[in-house]
Amino acid sequence: MPVRGEESSVYGRYDVIVVGAGHAGCEAGLAAARMGCRTLVLTINLDNVGWMPCNPAIGGPAKSHLVREVDALGGEMGKNIDKTYVQIRMLNTRKGPAVHSLRAQADRVAYHVAMKEALEKTSNLELKQAIVTEVVSSGDRVAGVRLKTGTFIAASTVVLTTGTYLGGRIHIGEVNYESGPHGQHAASELSESLRALGFTLMRFKTGTPPRVDRRSLDFGKMEIQPGHNVFTGFSFREAPDRRDFVGVEEQIPCWLTYTSPATHEVIARNMFRAPVFSGAITGVGPRYCPSIETKVAEFPDKPRHQIFIEPEGWHTYEMYVSGLSTSLPEDVQIELLHTIPGLEHAVVMRLGYAIEYDCLDPAQLTPSLETKAMEGLFTAGQINGSSGYEEAAAQGIIAGINAALRVEGREPFILDRSDAYIGVLIDDLVTKGTHEPYRMLTTRAEYRLLLRQDNADLRLTEKGHALGLVDDEHYRKFVEKRDAILREEERLRKTVVNPGEDAQEVLAGADSASLQRPASLAELLKRPELTYRKLAPLDPERPHLPAAVVEEVELQLKYEGYISRQSEQVERFKKMEGRKIPPEIDYKAITGLSTEAREKLSKIHPYSLGQASRISGVSPADLSVLAVCLEQRRRG
Repeated sequence: MPVRGEESSVYGRYDVIVVGAGHAGCEAGLAAARMGCRTLVLTINLDNVGWMPCNPAIGGPAKSHLVREVDALGGEMGKNIDKTYVQIRMLNTRKGPAVHSLRAQADRVAYHVAMKEALEKTSNLELKQAIVTEVVSSGDRVAGVRLKTGTFIAASTVVLTTGTYLGGRIHIGEVNYESGPHGQHAASELSESLRALGFTLMRFKTGTPPRVDRRSLDFGKMEIQPGHNVFTGFSFREAPDRRDFVGVEEQIPCWLTYTSPATHEVIARNMFRAPVFSGAITGVGPRYCPSIETKVAEFPDKPRHQIFIEPEGWHTYEMYVSGLSTSLPEDVQIELLHTIPGLEHAVVMRLGYAIEYDCLDPAQLTPSLETKAMEGLFTAGQINGSSGYEEAAAQGIIAGINAALRVEGREPFILDRSDAYIGVLIDDLVTKGTHEPYRMLTTRAEYRLLLRQDNADLRLTEKGHALGLVDDEHYRKFVEKRDAILREEERLRKTVVNPGEDAQEVLAGADSASLQRPASLAELLKRPELTYRKLAPLDPERPHLPAAVVEEVELQLKYEGYISRQSEQVERFKKMEGRKIPPEIDYKAITGLSTEAREKLSKIHPYSLGQASRISGVSPADLSVLAVCLEQRRRG
């Protein structure tokens, strides 16, 4: 018998194998292939590539930031949703720019078809249907994977993006059975393979609501939620201003309704049949997207909960009942649906269900998403304890990039917390771990005014181009946009407006009732009540600029003071991140560290003093001891 990891492969040797073709797997495979690696993407079902087993939507608070960042690095999700949405909205427009966020309803089938086509047309990438049962190792490094058929496929690196398939189990009332989402095969044998390799697995759960037939609904009892006209989508890699976006009049609306006291009574009466309360489900569910039975149990005084009725696509009557995630029995699901205004006669097309699945403790990963225990093995998406399509895609592109860099023998690509929401996401997971499905929130990003969705290209396109993921043509357009922003900011600083009748008329109603002295347009633009457009009469030399350039100029100048303060905070942060910790350091030998700090530092092995400072249980006193130790080592 050949030695494990050294047997021959009928497919030859790949540089990168990606296991799974959900949102993480698609981005990982595309990134690795576009960087020149011979890449194989394996999926349980080719009909589910880029599938949305839960909500047919992309974006929303913090999540749109991730999509824009993936796009700026050269990823596919933003381009794909721009091609396939049925409705698009800009959220939080009454709040500050740091939390503005796009959200789009997708045509679920069209999104899958377009993403599968993107993979199939990418050079260096092969897409195959197969069930992976084992990660094969050779010593402390990955050697490849083994399929259900017994076939071994060799690879220099492997990226696991298994979603909720790993040890998947569906729950509907008293019934439960082994399954992936939407009736697909579970990947139970792969779970056992990871345990056998020494990895620690956790058990999480998520859920999805029932889907109903549009023709059975009474929209007259609901509030319409129309889309918006937008001048740009998620992707920066289109025309400078806009592409042919679907206008509001052509978009499919969503609808808002609410649960009723009768809904809550049905749920309360059948709570003992809910697997999340009966003990049948042991996995930890998402705090920020709880089931309707959990909402009713935890908020008994709340008279109603929002329910959004969302379209699944252009060519289907299927509607998604957002806000009604449930694992209650079939008869109860039907009964409670009929207590909701507008759904009194709703016909169920798919039942809601909960799914339990295995995932890794993400503390077992480095910031490159490579496992600490096995060289060349990367993981991304829900296997790392996160939730959401956008979080998965963000990890997927980073894992794919770093798998390719590992093949080439190059240093890993790591985004820190001041670079991107992606950096916050990954740092939170690998530094703090998670005890529940992790969801990205704007409040998690301490530098969120710098990490807006509108400037993701300015932050990351340069990096994407350097990696080979952003082509020269788009990079040229990006440079033009960046330079136009800088030129216009400088012009506005130099353009001075003198007191006079024209100025008084433009500034009428402003907080400062009149212009008492000469002021630059840049200075005036910092006033909250003034906008770039409003100042146009005072600016005869104003050039014609794309809307995206105007938006960026206005935001940069209006919030210049706040941005400057956050930039100073980033400089202090980078100093801490710059104090690297040797990977071979023995924390148990450092006197003065608390017992908890020794334990946590030995588990995480932080790469810098900055990362060490974010580990729960490591106190300022421990950091001082560690800093002294590092300085002594530096001096020899």
